[in-house]
Amino acid sequence: MPPELLDFCDRWRIQEVALFGSILRDDFTDRSDVDILVRWELDTHWTLLDRADMKYELEALLDRRVDLVSRRAIEQSENPLRRAAILNTARTIYARPRSTISI
Repeated sequence: MPPELLDFCDRWRIQEVALFGSILRDDFTDRSDVDILVRWELDTHWTLLDRADMKYELEALLDRRVDLVSRRAIEQSENPLRRAAILNTARTIYARPRSTISI
């Protein structure tokens, strides 16, 4: 993972990053956005504005539109089809070593 993305994960206290959606399929194009699923450290509570800042920062780093989604929100989704489609296909690209995870 590029150093800029590692720094991003450290600053925003991200425990895990996974990709889902078209970026993992053959229908991904130069016009597609990147769907990113994140899990924050347990004691982290970001505001909506913080999450917007994260999204814009990722878009600048990746030079592409980003859909930033909380893993917890998907796990608690009342839509079982959407929940299964995302969680069953997500591919983890970053996981913070357990020794530094807040419990």
